[in-house]
Amino acid sequence: MNGHETEIKLCVRDLKRVQLRLHELKAQLFQTRVHEINLRYDNPTGDLRREFKVLRLRKDTEAKFTFKGPSEEREDGILSRREVEFTVSDFESAKQFLELLGYVPVVFYEKFRETYELNGVHIMLDELPYGTFVEIEGEDVSALQSTATELGLNWNVAVNAGYHALFERVAGKFKLELSQLSFKALENVHITPEDLNIVPAD
Repeated sequence: MNGHETEIKLCVRDLKRVQLRLHELKAQLFQTRVHEINLRYDNPTGDLRREFKVLRLRKDTEAKFTFKGPSEEREDGILSRREVEFTVSDFESAKQFLELLGYVPVVFYEKFRETYELNGVHIMLDELPYGTFVEIEGEDVSALQSTATELGLNWNVAVNAGYHALFERVAGKFKLELSQLSFKALENVHITPEDLNIVPAD
């Protein structure tokens, strides 16, 4: 994928209810529930982070390199940023490739994701170690908004931060390692939307 990523992220308490609503609306299952492993890279001086850029290697049903530029606009909870993404043949070789270029892994994070298609947009049901979320992504902002409404979700409490940025809000409080956003690391930790300073949309 090459172009701009435009999306809205919403925290939800009941992901199953959203899934049932998608079935009622006859949404098409685009990708069954899959476990994602993500590694975020930077150079040793942290230049990408300072410039609000993301270099990521992801593994789910395949391995992918992703570059994300800084957000170009933030309006009503919508994030829009330049994105370049492509598939690579081997996850381990891709890791070696980046590290031989001098990049170092700075963050590990994982989630489970199920993806649907409705109204020309993608709806991702995400399970993270600290909560559940719905992401709605597409090119037409009005389609994002109408889809959120159809799902019974409050557009006005959109989360305008990435998943790791949310984790940064609570890692210190719960004495968690900032580079390890994993189910194992958080298995005995209960984090609420209030801890994350966000409001559920359902």
